[in-house]
Amino acid sequence: MTEKTMRTMILVLAILTISLTLAPAARAQTALRKAGRGLAAMTTGFLEVPGNIYKGSVEEGVGGGFLGFVKGLGMIVPRTLVGVYEFVTCPIPAPSNFRPILDPEFPWGYFTASGHSEAPRSSPSTSSKKKH
Repeated sequence: MTEKTMRTMILVLAILTISLTLAPAARAQTALRKAGRGLAAMTTGFLEVPGNIYKGSVEEGVGGGFLGFVKGLGMIVPRTLVGVYEFVTCPIPAPSNFRPILDPEFPWGYFTASGHSEAPRSSPSTSSKKKH
């Protein structure tokens, strides 16, 4: 690895670590959390690509992974722009109660069970299966 690549990786890991520590365990939406969410979105929007590949692959298989790649590329700019908006407007409770605009709340939320802002919904196929 080149020295420049290594520095970039260390910077990204440091930003992720700091962002994760800003996230309170209770998931309370505050101005500080909104600022951290905005900073994370501005600096780690590129995680939309592997995140959407992962999500697409899990939900749809190989074809979903390809579609996830395309969707991830398309979500880099919106994630970054929403990050700028959230960072600049962090003192203002808009949307109400500082709720996140995008789901998952943080770009790495695709890879964690608690990354999404709302609880996962049960699918009709799993809830209709009979237990013996």
